[in-house]
Amino acid sequence: MSYAPIVRMDKRVDGLLSPDAKLEAVVTGFGFTEGVTWINAGADSHLLFSDIPANVIYRWYPGGEAEIYLEKTGYQGVDVWRVGMPFTNGKPEDDPQFEQFNMFGSNGLTLDQEARLIIATWGGRSIVRVEKDGQRSVLAETYQGKRFGGPNDVVVRKDGSIYFTDTFGGMAKLGADPRCEIDINAIYMIQNGNVVRVVDDIPNTNGLAFSPDEKVLYANGSIDNYIRRYDVLADGTMTNGRMFADLRDESGIGITDGMRVDERGNLWSTGPGGVWIISAEGTRLGRIPLPEGGTNLVFGGADRRTVFVSCPTTIYRIETLVAGAR
Repeated sequence: MSYAPIVRMDKRVDGLLSPDAKLEAVVTGFGFTEGVTWINAGADSHLLFSDIPANVIYRWYPGGEAEIYLEKTGYQGVDVWRVGMPFTNGKPEDDPQFEQFNMFGSNGLTLDQEARLIIATWGGRSIVRVEKDGQRSVLAETYQGKRFGGPNDVVVRKDGSIYFTDTFGGMAKLGADPRCEIDINAIYMIQNGNVVRVVDDIPNTNGLAFSPDEKVLYANGSIDNYIRRYDVLADGTMTNGRMFADLRDESGIGITDGMRVDERGNLWSTGPGGVWIISAEGTRLGRIPLPEGGTNLVFGGADRRTVFVSCPTTIYRIETLVAGAR
């Protein structure tokens, strides 16, 4: 299947995507995928991703089919109809293929400095680490004694500090849910076992990414379709938050959600109409149209020059001329 061509807005995008670069679907048939994470392990290299309504993490080896890697990666209970924001597959209610479900599984995934999997459990309302022996350790589930509403995305700095966004998405009635204990969405840092709120000025916070030198944190506004940037202080907290990219006037399916940075400092972010590529100074370089709303992305492959994009039903990929930042 062929997809819409890349939109080239600045000549610099030609150094990032070749003229014949094309999007392709690699595995499909899911409810709502998120958290694409590449595991670079030689011949055993593979992709991990969440399927939120299935409450599992899948593993996909290039050329193969997806297989279940972990189960119950979000909510651990059995009364699943009581948790997770309600969602549909986007089809009209009178369409025979219309489906409605609760989003109670895991969301964002990443690796720490010891290559252990870190999970934003969303429906589980916590940040969890999978240990080398397969056991799961809860790293954070409360802030000042109040339980999180639904950790969404998660990233790790080189010093081991973990940053994550907390939302209302882990609860069936979102911010109006009687189980809601924290009344705002915010960004938190886990450092030396302590949980610190570092950003609280994005009402619908979602995706996170650090610049290659980790002096800047990018954070986006989900359905509000903008990206802000913050300077990172020596203690890991943030200052000088300002608008980086305002996509609110752009059309097309999708929202500002998952983000990654390449080795040259360009930000790659899902947004209205596909994956946006934006230079470090904020210039829009190009856009990769997607057939579905993009939810997250990651640089993978042996040379980190393949971008994998998660969409609700399908994982896509496109080859690039630039590697992802380490």
